[in-house]
Amino acid sequence: MLTTSTAIRKNLILYHRWLGVAFSLLFGMWFLSGIVLMYWPYPGVSSERRLQKSEFLNAGGITVSAEEAQRLSGVEKPDRVRLPMLDGRPVYRFHKGRLQKLVYADRPEVFQGLTREAALREASRWTGLPAASAQFEGALTEEDQWTLNKAVRPLRPFLKFAWANGEEVYVSQVSGEVMQHTTRADRIGAYLGAIQHWLYFTALRKDTATWRALVIGVSALGTVMTLFGIVVGIWLYSPSKRFRFASGPSSIPYAGWKRWHTILGLVFGLVTFTWILSGMFSMNPFAWSPEFGPNGETAKRLAGAPWDGKLFNGEPVGRLLDRPGMQPLKEIEFALAAGKGVYLLRGEDRAPYRIEPGGELTRGVTLDWGKRAIERANPGVRIREARIVTSYENYYVDRDGKLPLPALYFELDDAERTMHYMDAATGKLVESFVTKSRWNRWLYHGLHSWDLPWLYANRPSWDLAMIPAMIGGLALSVTSIWIAWVRVRRKMVQARMAAVSAPASARHSTLSRSHES
Repeated sequence: MLTTSTAIRKNLILYHRWLGVAFSLLFGMWFLSGIVLMYWPYPGVSSERRLQKSEFLNAGGITVSAEEAQRLSGVEKPDRVRLPMLDGRPVYRFHKGRLQKLVYADRPEVFQGLTREAALREASRWTGLPAASAQFEGALTEEDQWTLNKAVRPLRPFLKFAWANGEEVYVSQVSGEVMQHTTRADRIGAYLGAIQHWLYFTALRKDTATWRALVIGVSALGTVMTLFGIVVGIWLYSPSKRFRFASGPSSIPYAGWKRWHTILGLVFGLVTFTWILSGMFSMNPFAWSPEFGPNGETAKRLAGAPWDGKLFNGEPVGRLLDRPGMQPLKEIEFALAAGKGVYLLRGEDRAPYRIEPGGELTRGVTLDWGKRAIERANPGVRIREARIVTSYENYYVDRDGKLPLPALYFELDDAERTMHYMDAATGKLVESFVTKSRWNRWLYHGLHSWDLPWLYANRPSWDLAMIPAMIGGLALSVTSIWIAWVRVRRKMVQARMAAVSAPASARHSTLSRSHES
């Protein structure tokens, strides 16, 4: 009769074995694609890249005020308002959620959608390739592999253009902006990396709820399987080498592939467990933690008032751009701070200029300004710590260096020990953390990407730490794949033998009965 501990161990082995059969290929795919994803990201168009590709503003052509443009747009309390160029004309962009409404700034006219010819000009300017050599591939009203992000869905249809060198550009007919740009190399890298790693297959990803449920469910089962394997491996390991083989005593009760699987599991099992677990937390299961990014309510209180074009009447845009010494600009953002309008002027420099209507041009805000703004946004709450951040740190880190520096850090003396990071150039909130989001930061980014500032700042330290661990996890998965294949093949052979022997037994039984009669 089995003891309780032996029964538990036997069941853990059983569950680990058959979950391994189900998940070994998936785990191998995740580790291999993860290595690719480290260096070959999923293609996308960032706001920084879009700004780089933008035309310079035609200062003399801006005659419509922000107030008049808002009235024509019909958008009340927009989330964000920008003024770039579109096909040679300045245009106000009023953002509301995921939607955009556009009004031209050179004359009072609402944008009615981009024509195919204008979209081709935009795509050609983006790639630097001649428009005459582009092939029009249609107006896409449904997702394809490169437009699966739900944030861009309200901006369809996308006019797609392709060139012989493999470049493809998607231009939104609603916003007039390039929403996606891929090269042949981008797409190959994505198929080998991000698409496999994120299970980002078009038919599955189109239904966000199903995709999320599948990723969370598979990750949860994989986490349990890995945990069982770690427990069993430690349980079976014998420091005294009590297991005997022809080659001599051993600490592990297996030979061949099972032995290698056990050794790799003992070495890389914890890493595998944390990566699968953190992959699940990347989906924020059950919405247990606030999403990453600035706190929306705090950002509204920092603005101090709903957006209103009247706040910019103190100095119209045309007059602003006529100031002596004003550099060529690519975009003007109409922001708010403490109930006042603020222009954020972006040119070729990464850091924008900041100016209040009628005020002086500055390169940013001071720590004292930030403290007063945070205190107004959080009345009655004391600021525990305030400082200037000049390099990335544990809760403010970016491998690609896109988070702005310097930044202003504020920690509040509240129950959540709320943390805010503010862009010192614009005075806008960039990141916020409360208790749950701090936990999520470590359970997701910390465990999955090992995004520690000192590793990123001293590349290739991060690469030298990640790659061996990924290869170890891949090797563990390969041994599991082979063991699973042997096990399944054995079961299939046994099933075929049982199927063949069953009729023979039946015939033998029939003959016996006939002889007896």
